[in-house]
Amino acid sequence: MRAEQPRLHQLGSVRPIAVALNGTRTMIDRRVFEDLFENSVVSGRAPYRQALDRSEITFGELVELSRKADIPYPLFFAPHDHVRAQIATKTDKLLQGVSKETFALNSRTTVDVKDVELIVKDLIRKQMLLRKHDPDLEDNRIVGLLKRSRGSAAADAKVLVDALGLQHDTLTQARTKKRALEILIERLEAHQVFVSLSVRGFMPQLIEVKFSGLTIKDKKVPYIFLARGDHGDAQEPEGRQLFTLTLLAVLVARGIFAPVTYDGSSPAVGPGREYDIVGEILMPEQAVRGLALATLEDLKASADRFNVTPSALVVRARRLRLVSPAVAASHLNALGREFAARPPSRAQQPKPVNGVRTYNGREFSARMLRALDAGRVSPGDFCRVVCANKIKPHQIRDFREALG
Repeated sequence: MRAEQPRLHQLGSVRPIAVALNGTRTMIDRRVFEDLFENSVVSGRAPYRQALDRSEITFGELVELSRKADIPYPLFFAPHDHVRAQIATKTDKLLQGVSKETFALNSRTTVDVKDVELIVKDLIRKQMLLRKHDPDLEDNRIVGLLKRSRGSAAADAKVLVDALGLQHDTLTQARTKKRALEILIERLEAHQVFVSLSVRGFMPQLIEVKFSGLTIKDKKVPYIFLARGDHGDAQEPEGRQLFTLTLLAVLVARGIFAPVTYDGSSPAVGPGREYDIVGEILMPEQAVRGLALATLEDLKASADRFNVTPSALVVRARRLRLVSPAVAASHLNALGREFAARPPSRAQQPKPVNGVRTYNGREFSARMLRALDAGRVSPGDFCRVVCANKIKPHQIRDFREALG
C-alpha cells in the first residue's frame, strides 16, 4: 500500500476511510466500508464503529474484521458499484430460501427480512456447511408433508405427530413445559429439522422487532429459528415457546418458509388452518371440550395439564366456541394484568460453549463435530465457521461435553 492524499472529488461528498499501514494512509470509499460491514456479523463490533467515528482504521484491524466477517479484504478497495452488485447477488442467492412475506398469527405486526437478515444468512450458511461436510444427510420427510391436507385439522395433526415419532400425549405428559419443549426439539432434530434458539451475544444481530421465529427452506436440512425472551404479549416463556415451535414445525410441514410473528394473547385467529393444526397437536378438541372452563382458575389448571399458557387455552376455547368473545377478552385482560405484576426475570449470560450450542442447535453442532473428527474441517475452521469465533480450539473439548 502506498500513501495517498484524500481525493474527495473522486469518492463523492462522503468522507472516506483512511487505512493506515506503516505510516502510510490509503483512502477507501466509506460507502464500500459501510455496505460490506453493515451486512456482516461485525456490524456491532467496537473496531468497526470506532473506525466510522474516526474515519480511520489500521490495516491490521481491517484484515481482522474482514476475516471475522468472511469478506475478502481486497474487496474494500473495489469501486462502490462493483461492491453493491456483489452484495446484491450474494444476498439474493442466500435469501432464496426465505419468503419476504411475514406469516402473522393473531398479530398485525410484520417483519421485514432485513430486520433478521444476518440471522437468516448465518443459518443458511450452516445449511450449506452441513450439505458440504455431512455425507449422511437424506432428503427431509417433514418438509411439505402437509402441503396436501388429509381433510380435518385433527387428521393433519396426527400425520405430523406420527412422522415425528411422537405419541398423541407425549407433550402433554411431559413433567414441565420446559421438558415438553425439549422433547419437541429432540424429535424435530432427529428428523433433520434443525432448531436454533436465540441467545443474546451469540447471534450475528440483535432482534429489535416483535418477532417469534422463522423457517428456512432446504430439501435436506430446513432450519427453524425460535426467538425467546419477552414478546410483550404477557405469557410465561416456556409455554409460549412450545406453542410457537409447534407452529413453526407445522409451517415446515406445510411448506411455508418465512419470518413469523405470533401474538398469543389476541383472541382473533388467522390464518386458521395452521392454528387449528397446532391446536390439535397441543390442545385436542375432544379433550378441551371435556374441560371445566367456567373460571380463570379452571383455565389455568387446564393449561398446565396441556403444558401451554393460559392465554393459548383461552384462544383455543374461543375458537371452539366454548367461551364467548366477551369472556375470552376478560380472561386475557386478567392474565395480562397478572403477568405484568410478576417481578422481572434477569437472564444470565451463558458460558460461550453453552451459548454456541443453544444458538447452533445440538444436532448441527454434533454433526459438525463428526466432520471435525473425520478431518473434513480443521479445528481452526470449526471455531470460525461453526462457532463464529466464540470459542477457541482448546475449548472444543468443553464444547463436546456441553452437548452431552
